[in-house]
Amino acid sequence: MAESAAQNVTFPSNGGQAHGYLALPPQGHGPGLLVVQEWWGLTNHVRSLVDRFAAEGYLALAPDLYGGTTTHDRTEAARLLAELPVDGAVRDLRGAVDFLLAHPAVVGDAVAVVGFCMGGGFALRLAAQEGDKVAAVVPFYGLPREPDYDYRGLTAHVLGHFAERDHGLPPAAVDEAAIRIGEATDRRPELHFYPAGHAFMNDENLLGTYDPLQARIAWRRTLSFLHGHLG
Repeated sequence: MAESAAQNVTFPSNGGQAHGYLALPPQGHGPGLLVVQEWWGLTNHVRSLVDRFAAEGYLALAPDLYGGTTTHDRTEAARLLAELPVDGAVRDLRGAVDFLLAHPAVVGDAVAVVGFCMGGGFALRLAAQEGDKVAAVVPFYGLPREPDYDYRGLTAHVLGHFAERDHGLPPAAVDEAAIRIGEATDRRPELHFYPAGHAFMNDENLLGTYDPLQARIAWRRTLSFLHGHLG
């Protein structure tokens, strides 16, 4: 059953207005960071991630790619994803990058992008399109849908978190994407594979694959990576 997403900010994007959830760091300023949702929408889990990144010093924003709808039903989530125009979603994300870079509380001239599942693929697309505006990109168990996606234009440092027991995204597909990134850019992605299933970071997921230990390890690696490449 569809639910409503929590939104607290509106920004210009894609020729109109987009919405999302924004959290400021305790000190009131910091580097900008985008969190890109899973196929469930802008859920409480995504909001909690935004809040956690803000607590670590980032001005964090999760754009609402579904326009106010969330769900915990797999059939509904698959429908929402199928109906989401890829180019339009990326344009909304590009608007979110510009919004962050123009925000008076954001420090620096580039942002980081962290994406989960569906959002991992969008994060890599966004980094390839935005070039130097994205300094670091962290996909969690997600890649662009096209196995031959062209990563030219990507200049960001890449840290990837993937699950060894992910039936929808096997390690071989991840390795192939890393090779393609290396061939198209001068970046060599840092990849980690976890003894877990898909969506192991999501404590709300209905797959029963949430793994608190692996989630903590991935979180610590992500923060270290971001601090090294963004501040």
